[in-house]
Amino acid sequence: MGTIYQSIEILSKEKGIDPRIVVDAVKDALLVAARKHYRSNEEFAVELNERTGAIDLFSVKKVVENVEFASKEITLDDALRIDPNAVQGSEIRFAKSTDMLGRISAQTAKQVIFQKVREAERDTVYQEYSGRVGEMVNCTVKRIDGSDLILDLGKTEARLSRKEQSRLESFSVGDRVRCVIKMVDKSSKGPGVEVSRAAPELVMRLFEQEVPEIYDSTVIIKGCAREAGERTKIAVQSRDRDVDSVGACVGMKGMRVQSIIRELRSEKIDIIEYAEDPVVFATHALSPAKISRVTILDGLAKHMEVIVDDSQLSLAIGKKGQNVRLAAKLLGWRIDIKSEEEKRQEVESAMAALVAPGAPVSALIDYGLSEKLSGMLVEAGVGTVEKLGAMTPEQIEEIRGIEPQMVESIQVAVNTYYSQYESQGEPNAGSAGPEVSGEQTVEAPETEGEVTVEAAEAENPDAESAESATIKDSEQPRPEGAAAEPGL
Repeated sequence: MGTIYQSIEILSKEKGIDPRIVVDAVKDALLVAARKHYRSNEEFAVELNERTGAIDLFSVKKVVENVEFASKEITLDDALRIDPNAVQGSEIRFAKSTDMLGRISAQTAKQVIFQKVREAERDTVYQEYSGRVGEMVNCTVKRIDGSDLILDLGKTEARLSRKEQSRLESFSVGDRVRCVIKMVDKSSKGPGVEVSRAAPELVMRLFEQEVPEIYDSTVIIKGCAREAGERTKIAVQSRDRDVDSVGACVGMKGMRVQSIIRELRSEKIDIIEYAEDPVVFATHALSPAKISRVTILDGLAKHMEVIVDDSQLSLAIGKKGQNVRLAAKLLGWRIDIKSEEEKRQEVESAMAALVAPGAPVSALIDYGLSEKLSGMLVEAGVGTVEKLGAMTPEQIEEIRGIEPQMVESIQVAVNTYYSQYESQGEPNAGSAGPEVSGEQTVEAPETEGEVTVEAAEAENPDAESAESATIKDSEQPRPEGAAAEPGL
């Protein structure tokens, strides 16, 4: 037993844990083994002899007046023979041999020690890494466990699960990998640290590393939305009026962003200029599509409607809705995206409902139609405003008794009647449809923006070609506020 202390010191250094934790584990293990070996009701105690480096085992008895349990108690007279300083209530220790603890007891002690050491290791790992969630770390692939990778972090191992890997990537044992720490699990049986290469934080850390303006906080990352292996949208804002946030991230001829794209195995990246105004930010986030106008439907519920030109609908939605999905995630709003044609049909339907089909022709009397003309129209079978409005001037003239000058007065009355509804929603490009209480409509600037889809999937199957554009030359002039080269 004299060499146990030296073994404890070696084990503590290997595992990177406090030697006292290992000593306590050894003491607990020795107590378990002693109880199992002696099979008595004695109270045992274990102490580390710092002078010899040995761990000593004792049987402890309490000094009492009348002994009831001989295995745990001793009279004062008997105690004084062993220790002259003994008093009632004190404890007397009897040294016990540890040489007779046998193979089974030693195995039990070994299991307890290993269990305690594993718990101590997990505590040490948790304390070190729990405060580093979101931090980027350099790892080495140690082994492959099914579809998961076990990575070497230096002091401990980390797990990179399949769902936290990009579909574009594959690794072999020995490869160096950059990941972000996603979670630290204290109760895990395997590696307690979980890392990710699919998290948006990885892209943010890479930009911080590649762009000096982000590192020194001249440019701030305001948000990031990512679908690993497909596309990332990152919003940036400059705190210096003389620094272009998007240009700083792109770099000369795209050098800075291209190094990040290489690290992510050619994943597309859109760099977007952040704006406090959600309408402006939405038009930026929907890059590379051009937005016609944005309407705030519900500011509290963060719900907006985006109207795009018919030719831009498939580009705005993106392949399988990816562009609008990422934009909505980045903005934090629910976005309904519609084409001009869809909006026009919606406005017409709303107007038709407001017009109340079947309104009698007599309703036009309040709008300048004479009672005589109203009676002539009813006699001719034209009993509703809807039917009259659908007739051409030639068809109206064919009605018996209707003169050409009467046709004009009839048309004026019909137009006046319909104008009350047109003031609430005109089906033209300059309007956002029927007004809704609390709505705010803003014409979109000549930039790009963000959205959520209520409309159908992209109608153009070739929309991916527009999305797949890569940086040709970051020095080419681009609209102020536009996302950094649509296809990054």
